Amino acid sequence: MDKSLSVADYESLAELRYQIRSYLHFSEEAARRAGLEPQQHQLLLAIKGLPAGMTPRIGELAERLKIRHHSTVELTNRLVAGGYVRRHRGETDRREVLLVLTTKGEHVLRELSLSHRAELLSQGPALIAALRRAVQRSKRKTAGKNIIHHRRKR
Repeated sequence: MDKSLSVADYESLAELRYQIRSYLHFSEEAARRAGLEPQQHQLLLAIKGLPAGMTPRIGELAERLKIRHHSTVELTNRLVAGGYVRRHRGETDRREVLLVLTTKGEHVLRELSLSHRAELLSQGPALIAALRRAVQRSKRKTAGKNIIHHRRKR
């Protein structure tokens, strides 16, 4: 991989980070307006949007959120206390504790998800363009190095 970076490389990376951070800022503020902390919103979304075949256990959710197990337990405790999430025992393994959204949790998540979808429709093209520029710059650098490397071998 080419280890050199041009001003344009830095600019494309900075723009990508700006676009990502802008979306995350929107998301954090929307969660707060809905009465949740941003990580609580993320946990609700992780529970509802868990890929097929995955079980909504603390460990899986901690991995999806990239936070520690005990932090996920604390988030869960706050969401249970707020009436957004309910714990229940697994059907096959009664020792297993699974998480499910309550009606209140489903409602707030639906409202937040609708506003996030609208924000993506509005700001998504700029995010996609920034990602495309950053990736294309990286591809060109790698492709250029491969061509030079290939010519040297001959």
